[in-house]
Amino acid sequence: MNAVIAAVGIMLILSLCRVHVVVALIAGAIAGGMVGGLGIEASLAAFNKGLGGGATVALSYALLGAFAVAIAKSGLAHALADKALVMVGRQGDSGGGGMLKWMLIGLLLTVAISSQNILPIHIAFIPLLVPPLLYVITRLQIDRRLIACVLTFGLVTPYMFLPVGFGNIFLNEILLANVERSGVDVTGVNVSHAMLIPAMGMLAGLLMALYSYRRKRSYDVSRVERTERVEVTYNRRSLIVAGVAVAVAFGAQLWLDSMIIGALLGFVVFSASGIVRWKETDDLFTEGMKMMAMIGFIMIAASGFAEVMRETGEIQGLVDASAAWIGDSKGIGVLVMLLVGLLVTVGIGSSFSTVPIIAAIFVPLCIQLGFSPLATVCIVGTAGAIGDAGSPASDSTLGPTAGLNVDGQHNHIWDTVVPTFLHYNLPLMAFGWVGAMVL
Repeated sequence: MNAVIAAVGIMLILSLCRVHVVVALIAGAIAGGMVGGLGIEASLAAFNKGLGGGATVALSYALLGAFAVAIAKSGLAHALADKALVMVGRQGDSGGGGMLKWMLIGLLLTVAISSQNILPIHIAFIPLLVPPLLYVITRLQIDRRLIACVLTFGLVTPYMFLPVGFGNIFLNEILLANVERSGVDVTGVNVSHAMLIPAMGMLAGLLMALYSYRRKRSYDVSRVERTERVEVTYNRRSLIVAGVAVAVAFGAQLWLDSMIIGALLGFVVFSASGIVRWKETDDLFTEGMKMMAMIGFIMIAASGFAEVMRETGEIQGLVDASAAWIGDSKGIGVLVMLLVGLLVTVGIGSSFSTVPIIAAIFVPLCIQLGFSPLATVCIVGTAGAIGDAGSPASDSTLGPTAGLNVDGQHNHIWDTVVPTFLHYNLPLMAFGWVGAMVL
């Protein structure tokens, strides 16, 4: 059996059995290394070697957690939540299906999309915005699986279709560059045109999620109150300082391209202003880092998992074997390439890392099968992006869980991973296949 298939399969099965994702990643990596012929010692060595690759991201999220706690103490997000609560009171608890529900969903969708381009902060907004709104979401009995699907759509679709922000990195610097490097002339290729049909698949998945999770779902309000709805006092000064801190953090990130420095400077603004008292900084910092600890450890373990898969050399073998299965059939060829891309991305957790791996083989294969440059870009781009939604180790699923599970009522696998996998990867596979065949 191919080591990649074995490793990803074991990781997914353990995750679905409610084994913690970190444990599932470690077990899958070691099993994959053993199947790939590395042996236990070499597998552990490769895993340890890869851990450093996730350290920067993990530290970034830990500092963002501290910044999020400072935001919460200032009352900025709670002021927004309180205004929403006033609207809930006017509608009554029976108004969960009313205008406020769709306003909240629209707000979260807009911010998620903007986090990829207008303010390219990726998942950094989630611990700032979602926890303070969780009480309102719970009162309205909105299914949190729907919120997870909405957030994941906003985190994934913009970068795979709009060539700005993270989309510029994925579409131009990674996708087009690797397709051209592998032998296809991409001069005149409109990358947004190539990825339009797959992006429509993501939209179809969002619409299905809005239907699937349209009914009310009850959560324990008292658990939310114990974790998030603490009494927060705020005034005009604290809100202004919070606004300045957010602006400084975002500005520093855009200027220096560093979430670590941005979050740190934002926290410093709160400390210097007195909103966060000096004697409280240590406790608040620790509390915030605890909030984001799980996502950090999963990202670190995922980097180790990916390194073991690379060391086995069987990612290339999987791609080579898929080429042998295809023959001369375009339809089967696209389907197999998308399935391989799904398997690799679900395991690694990053579409940005998948494209360079698969492009070297898929592009020559597309040329052999007679696909146009536009269709080739569509195939490789879709094969890279598919699996980002629905991967247990992807920040596109870890981010929503970090915000929705602050009270322990939202399971990462069954409430985020499985819903996003079903609602996005299946339509993306279908629309990606159609796009490749018609372009």
